[in-house]
Amino acid sequence: MTTLGTTLGDVTSKDGTTIGYHRLGRGPGLVIVHGAMQVGRSQIELAQALSDDFTCYLPDRRGRGGSGPYGRAYSVEREIEDLDALLAATGARYAVGISSGAIITLRTALTRPALDKIVLFEPPLDIAGSNPTDWLPRFDRELAAGDTAAALVTGMRATRMGPPIFLRLPRFLLERLTVLAQKGQEKSGADGEPTFGELAPTLHYDVQVVAETATAGEPVAYRSVGAEVLLVGGAKSPAYLRTALDALHRVLPRARRVEMAGLGHSATGNTRQRGRPERVAAEIRAFLT
Repeated sequence: MTTLGTTLGDVTSKDGTTIGYHRLGRGPGLVIVHGAMQVGRSQIELAQALSDDFTCYLPDRRGRGGSGPYGRAYSVEREIEDLDALLAATGARYAVGISSGAIITLRTALTRPALDKIVLFEPPLDIAGSNPTDWLPRFDRELAAGDTAAALVTGMRATRMGPPIFLRLPRFLLERLTVLAQKGQEKSGADGEPTFGELAPTLHYDVQVVAETATAGEPVAYRSVGAEVLLVGGAKSPAYLRTALDALHRVLPRARRVEMAGLGHSATGNTRQRGRPERVAAEIRAFLT
């Protein structure tokens, strides 16, 4: 089946969960693992920019899009198994991980030798409390109460995402603006993308990935990663993301670091979501080729 100029496919993960994906392009296989509040096609323009050189696979991580549910035994290990299943089925030896998807990609490279080169875009690792997750119970309570706007504001403030001016606004005003943004998004129905409201419950599981991989100090366990690694970040991103990249740069044996001037955490996304996919694609292509 073809949609959005891509071919749809799926693989079966170790626990039987279906993982759906979009495929486009030609050349060596490259899996692009999305981050929080996203689905596979959230990086469709990045894949398009790379498609002349690589066969790009854009999986929907479990719990969203064309993939199956999280399951009762959800953990970062299930996400690793999902990526491993896609790598095995496609023969891809390159991967790009974005945000929480970068943590999953890194953990996969740690335990699976199927990857030759990986690109990690701003993995939100908690390095000695740099990215705490103790706000998750409040987020869960607000979401359970049906107050999606409040939950999204809690998440945005805790992760320090969104325009800097927003983070200085009173909470009640932020919640009102979030409600308006949700209504505008639902009205526009952009390209069939899931809305903030639809994706909000998935944030719990991305935070769980961060919590499971928190470290009291430098992530020394990653010294055994054999793949070549490109660490990419934006100069305008929150400081804790630079802290994680710095820590990884110190311990990964085959890594180099790139900081992209003028860009923030949304850089890999589609242009409608304030992304700059062409610029990021140029760095990825140079590294992989």
